[in-house]
Amino acid sequence: MDVSKSWSRALSLGYGWEILPHPAHSPDLAPSDFHLFGPLKRHLGGMAFETEDDLISELRNWFDNLDVDFFRVGINSLLSRWQKFIDLHGDYAEK
Repeated sequence: MDVSKSWSRALSLGYGWEILPHPAHSPDLAPSDFHLFGPLKRHLGGMAFETEDDLISELRNWFDNLDVDFFRVGINSLLSRWQKFIDLHGDYAEK
């Protein structure tokens, strides 16, 4: 099973999250783009799953074992990223 094609469906099924449409190359600064999916991609890298249920189980395990500060750190780091976006007058440049 290709993880990259199944993660959003698995998150939606496993956690009841609604996946909202978002342009593939949008400059919007979504917290999930830089704080959630990078670590999740590294965690799942190289893994293969026989079934969608196996993937959902691994996702639940990963989320359940995140450090208590994981999301706090991600939200707090948005301030500097948003300020960079403002300073660049809407141009997006990740450096």
